[in-house]
Amino acid sequence: MSDLKAQFETAAKEVQQLSKRPDDQTLLKLYALYKQATVGDVQGSRPGFMDMAGRFKYDAWAKLKGMSSEDAMRSYVDLVAQLKAKYG
Repeated sequence: MSDLKAQFETAAKEVQQLSKRPDDQTLLKLYALYKQATVGDVQGSRPGFMDMAGRFKYDAWAKLKGMSSEDAMRSYVDLVAQLKAKYG
């Protein structure tokens, strides 16, 4: 687990240094996986209709409900590796 956590923390730093910004769908996926890994299942109520960005983030995170922290970390690390290969 500690090795996975170290990989996750490294990936979280590396994603900030990509040469190109990923598309919005990929950013939402990264956000949701990060939150699921660090917080767990989605919390709070869904943001109102005036906060569309908040709603998109909430919905992306809610789709991962029930995913374990370890699985979310693995998926996050894998996604960042794909992005690094694509964007450098």
